[in-house]
Amino acid sequence: QVEVVESGGGLVQAGGSLRLSCTASRSTFDYDDMGWFRQAPGKEREGVSVISAGGAYTYYADSVEGRFTISRDNAKNTLWLQMNSLKPEDTGKYYCTTVVDIRRMTPSGSWGQGTQVTVSS
Repeated sequence: QVEVVESGGGLVQAGGSLRLSCTASRSTFDYDDMGWFRQAPGKEREGVSVISAGGAYTYYADSVEGRFTISRDNAKNTLWLQMNSLKPEDTGKYYCTTVVDIRRMTPSGSWGQGTQVTVSS
């Protein structure tokens, strides 16, 4: 089980940008497929973007394709999500976690505290 700490959330106007960070504790981070997930009030948690262990493969939800960019630095055990052109519908709590199926964006089920993103219109 990997422990993660997410940060970088905040309140931003529509059209603005935020960069989320996730620092993982596990020494095998560089072997883990990782992903960002989000949960809006009253909705189920959904996959936003995932990245393979080596960083060669990335996948995005249709709703964020072209606006968000996932990246990682295995030497720093850190995962990022650059979010541009934010929309009110991007509002939610964002979580990072390991991924058990990268193509299906299936999370491992181990969650941190998350970081809140609020986009005002």
